[in-house]
Amino acid sequence: MDRLEEKCAVFGVYGKKLDVARLSFFGLFALQHRGQESAGIATADGTTITLHKGMGLVSQVFNDELIGGLKGHIAIGHNRYSTTGGSKLKHSQPMLGATRVHKVSYDDPRPSLNDSISLCSGPDDGAIALAHNGNLPTTKKLAQFLRSKDIDPSEFSDSRMMVEAIAARMREGVDLAEAIKNVYPLFTGAFSLVIMSQDKLVAVRDQCGIRPLALARLNGGYIVASETCAFAPIGADFEREILPGEMLVISAKGGSASGGDEAEIRSEQIAPSNPKLDIFEFVYFARPDSELLGKSVDAVRKNYGIQLAKEHSLKADVVIPVPDTAIPSAIGFARASGIPFEIGIIKNRYIHRTFITPDQHVRERGVKAKLTPLPYIITGKRVIIVDDSIVRGTNSRQIVKMVFDAGASEVHFLVASPPVKYPDFYGIDTPQQEKLLAATKSLEEMRKFLGATSLHFLSYEGLIQATEIPENQLCTSCFTGVYPIDIGERAKEVRKVDF
Repeated sequence: MDRLEEKCAVFGVYGKKLDVARLSFFGLFALQHRGQESAGIATADGTTITLHKGMGLVSQVFNDELIGGLKGHIAIGHNRYSTTGGSKLKHSQPMLGATRVHKVSYDDPRPSLNDSISLCSGPDDGAIALAHNGNLPTTKKLAQFLRSKDIDPSEFSDSRMMVEAIAARMREGVDLAEAIKNVYPLFTGAFSLVIMSQDKLVAVRDQCGIRPLALARLNGGYIVASETCAFAPIGADFEREILPGEMLVISAKGGSASGGDEAEIRSEQIAPSNPKLDIFEFVYFARPDSELLGKSVDAVRKNYGIQLAKEHSLKADVVIPVPDTAIPSAIGFARASGIPFEIGIIKNRYIHRTFITPDQHVRERGVKAKLTPLPYIITGKRVIIVDDSIVRGTNSRQIVKMVFDAGASEVHFLVASPPVKYPDFYGIDTPQQEKLLAATKSLEEMRKFLGATSLHFLSYEGLIQATEIPENQLCTSCFTGVYPIDIGERAKEVRKVDF
């Protein structure tokens, strides 16, 4: 893995006039870039929660018949990130928690690569469903709380611990919103959550808002999604971003699950807001047609390229991006430098996570299975390659070699972000620090490793300037090693990088 992988996407919908399961399907489809390991949708009709989830892409997990069987006026959905191992159905989301009779897990614990599970919780045992984007680097407080309720959390993920903690308070007679407020201080880390009972939808963010979450309106109902790019495909109108530390409770107007068609929304600031959106949402994760903190992701990425050109003046014949996220930055660089822009590397857009293991020959070809250079653009040229980031550097090295093999006379590798020197603990699947290229090598050592004619990064100061958002409102831990939310015992995994 030489790309930073997002842990997941969340989606929620409430509306008596809405086909909530179908809307969730298309919402998750729009958010597929945030996770390709598993997908799931849970719906509620006022008395019953129905859930279907499975391993694979949204289009692999669901079909028209399954969508038709998910009835109700409330739904939450989830895409989980792709991994190279440890894929298990029990880690897929949404996750259910029992609110009346204690039941440790509704989920099938068997390891699976191609399985799915359908569940139904009726009014007698009660249930909530939770979907989580982010990560809790330390779960000590949560574990202590669960043990005090005679629940063994030793095999639980952080998301499972969260839903079990909320359910445990509800079994003591507390309603959903109050239960979330009660256990919120135990959630130490990054989280954007959508949580559903049989008659309510709740959305909540950690006090730093490290992972994004936005609200929209649709036909008298409400939509919640990780990114605004999920709204346009379903015809929803963007309302606003949910604030760090804010909890939204959406229910039937007047509080009756069987009442009229109108929905009402209640907002409560349950923790002081200390905004620190992860800057990697701009650098890499978010879709270019999304907006974050009032900024177009596409426009910000173009700014990165413009700033990169200001900082590094090079003589070259052509600028080519590593598709797809680096395309806006490469366009910005080309415009600012006056060097022609070309799509010199073609991406096979139909290679996703597959459950068919490639043979050794294909595996050894690595990035060549996904990317193909166009020799007529490259041969005899001094080429500038623009990418969004470098993690391990193994893919970047293959790309440099690929472009040289296609006939380039020079290959200058430019990166539209600073060196990634520190691991993330808030929901990005980063390797250990010693496997980060910039944490172990100087600039010249990295250049030699890549085999490039030259190597240049966007400066940290230039990154902040080009983002046009105050530094104190951004989480930049991958570049600086400064973690705005306590990472607890994980701090021992981090060492200071001085070069």
